Amino acid sequence: MATSPAHLLQLLRPYLVVGDGGLISVQDPAGLRRDGAALLAWTAAFSTDPATTQSAQWLTRACAASLGIHSASIAPLYAARARGAYEGLSVPALNLRAQVFATARLVLETAQAMHGAAIIFELARSEQTYTFQRPADYATSVLAGAMAAGWVGPVFIQGDHYQFVAKKYATDPDGVTAEIARACDLAVEAGYRNIDIDASTLVDLSYADVGDQQAENVRRSAEIAAHIRAIEPNGISISIGGEIGEVGTNNSTVEELRAYLDGFDTSFARLAPGAHGLSKVSVQTGTSHGGIPLPGGGVADVALDFDVLQRLGELARSRGLAGAVQHGASTLPDALFHRFPEVGTAEVHLATGFQNLLLDHPSFPSELRAEMVSWLKEHAADEAKPSDTEEQFIYRTRKKALGPFKRQLWEIAHTPEIVQSQRERFQLLFSQLGVTGSRALTDQHLPAVHDPLPAPPAELLAARNAAN
Repeated sequence: MATSPAHLLQLLRPYLVVGDGGLISVQDPAGLRRDGAALLAWTAAFSTDPATTQSAQWLTRACAASLGIHSASIAPLYAARARGAYEGLSVPALNLRAQVFATARLVLETAQAMHGAAIIFELARSEQTYTFQRPADYATSVLAGAMAAGWVGPVFIQGDHYQFVAKKYATDPDGVTAEIARACDLAVEAGYRNIDIDASTLVDLSYADVGDQQAENVRRSAEIAAHIRAIEPNGISISIGGEIGEVGTNNSTVEELRAYLDGFDTSFARLAPGAHGLSKVSVQTGTSHGGIPLPGGGVADVALDFDVLQRLGELARSRGLAGAVQHGASTLPDALFHRFPEVGTAEVHLATGFQNLLLDHPSFPSELRAEMVSWLKEHAADEAKPSDTEEQFIYRTRKKALGPFKRQLWEIAHTPEIVQSQRERFQLLFSQLGVTGSRALTDQHLPAVHDPLPAPPAELLAARNAAN
């Protein structure tokens, strides 16, 4: 880790030169990937000096671009799916809550071996808080992981569940809407080129008419989508997702999706004339986020309705979208994953299963596990339900310990047995979801785009000038 912008430049000197105005010239690409990427990732994640953190974040983005890595919108690929240009692929969207640098590297190494590229790295707004990762933190870790993996080409980074919290919205609707808009600003500034809007929490089932039920969801989704179009970089169409049913509630219907799309298209056309609207829409099919913990441990089985996915996906594609999106899938049985491409699912979101694979692994340090459990009992006790067993309490709350123990988790990221289990998991998921060979699709359907870097931090330029 570097301790200052000047120290960071000194440590990177064997690999690159920073020229006038922050222009990057990479002298040793192999060394930058082998050693420099880790230096940048760890400095950005754990430096306590804001200027050093910002310098590491900017340099990561600049170095990635110099090595042919760019954060990209998946919208052109999804538009091709809507046209029927391909099928048999359900893009996995991976919520990486811990060990992001090392895990992103492993994901992309695994994908490269399978000639795959259609993979999304995402983080929900709620995950930002308890994992200690703001958009710039997450994007930096992912791009550094891509450098270390030897990756070249697009990396899809997504803001997941940019959600309207219904309780807060009830008392301050405009304030919550402004909060979501500001979150989109930060995501776009950090290089996110994919954002999922979740105003499904505003659906009001007390109305008899499905259009009335979806009205507030439609209104706010269209407003935020228009805001995203207003702030996206020139020449880049950010992939925007909508949602019609909050995960864990009633299964979605064709009537609900039709009402949502009709209302959204009308509202969005008024707010952003001529602009492209949604790329996809999330629906509810019977799953829940993280699964339902059982009293003695483990997770309850769910009755996922693939017919819902198929019918809603067909309707979405008839309206120019890639199809329907499945949330809460990571704890499903392995035998189900091949079904998603079969029914035309556009995208599958996977999160808690990776967390479980890490925290429940036999090689996870027992001392660290005990420390995290102790922390939860002290700091998350108010989240315990009266009916909870200790196993249920720990399962539901342990994600809250990921931020406070972020560095310890990064330090064990190369435990061989855990890495092997993770690699096998990614291989299985990518194989079942049709990721194998998808590099050809991204090469064919994603155009070359110019996405200029933001201005380098003043402290970094000052350190560069002082060194020269």
